[in-house]
Amino acid sequence: MARAWDVAIVGGGAIGGAVAYFLASDPDFDGSVLVVEKDPTYEFASCARSNGAIRQQFSLPENIRMCLFGLQFYREAAERLSAPGEPFSLPFTERGYLFLVAPSRMTVAARNNALQCSLGAGIEIVPAAALARRFPWLDVAGIAAGSLSIRGEGWIDPNTLVQGYRHKARALGVTYLADEVVGLVRAGDRITGVRLRGGGEVAAGAVVNAAGYHAGRVAAMAGLALDVEPRKRIVYVFDCRDGPGPMPQTFDTNGVYVRHEGDGYICGVSPPMDRDRACWDFGIEYDLFEDVVWPTLARRIPAFEAIKLKSAWACHYDYHPLDENAVIGPHPAVGNFYFANGFSGHGVQQSPAAGRAIAELLTHGEFRTLDLTRLGYARTVSREALRVEEVVEAF
Repeated sequence: MARAWDVAIVGGGAIGGAVAYFLASDPDFDGSVLVVEKDPTYEFASCARSNGAIRQQFSLPENIRMCLFGLQFYREAAERLSAPGEPFSLPFTERGYLFLVAPSRMTVAARNNALQCSLGAGIEIVPAAALARRFPWLDVAGIAAGSLSIRGEGWIDPNTLVQGYRHKARALGVTYLADEVVGLVRAGDRITGVRLRGGGEVAAGAVVNAAGYHAGRVAAMAGLALDVEPRKRIVYVFDCRDGPGPMPQTFDTNGVYVRHEGDGYICGVSPPMDRDRACWDFGIEYDLFEDVVWPTLARRIPAFEAIKLKSAWACHYDYHPLDENAVIGPHPAVGNFYFANGFSGHGVQQSPAAGRAIAELLTHGEFRTLDLTRLGYARTVSREALRVEEVVEAF
């Protein structure tokens, strides 16, 4: 077996890169770190195909706290991720999020807002009439209110973030290896190394599963169950000559979203449950745009009745069917195997908090910055989902 590493991270996207960065930057960690990434250009990685959402409008306290931690990290990213001779910049488009609230969801919206604000998020509930005055391009028919950012929500370029993690981690001594993990070496209650497609094995004192939508496959290599699977999401790009221009990322009550991007707009929606199955392809489903997305946009924002679809791309969520929340922490029986998986579309924005959390577990044996105990592996065994109530309802 070749050189032994203290920590081997399977996957070098946003989550794996964050783990590597926080490990290498912790003065109490003096070990070696290897990141194995099979797609070093990130062509098919979810992080690079993400729309880079940054928000705190969640109903689970852990998610809100993680995203607030991430927000602070992004504001400090130029300082944190710059390396000698490699200055770093992470532009943050802080145009906010607007979730439109149907009358039937006002109780949920008020409850979520109280929680979000109590934890430090800048969100307000705006009545429909005030929304119409503030955003004259918006038709508020059937809407009771909107949940709108005051500060701290918008979007970043996810590929820039991933490259920032990578460059700074390497500057701190982390090794990135362009290869694919095809097996894990297990000896009783320990993982002792990883097998590589390029040949040979690499010994490791601990292994972190940061494999995104491949995480279930990686866990299975150790004989462990992890119910995380790829779910395809499609982002559509269109032009509109008389569109509203700069706007919050706006979600209608059925989950259809839209925002201004560059000289056009991007939009999308999660497919209905009966069509939302695990899949690995990157095919574009234009019927979802024609049947659901465009009609919703045209009804809610009349200027979007006349648009021109330009392009589209597909990505995959590392979807956790139990409750769509991440699994973070060690396996209870195989204690040196760590999960950082199942972010269900929130991986980029939660990567700083997840990376810090795993680094703390590896270095100190406990969570120190944020207590993410409830996101541990145990609930995947007990099947006790964390209660989540969002204002958006599936179409």
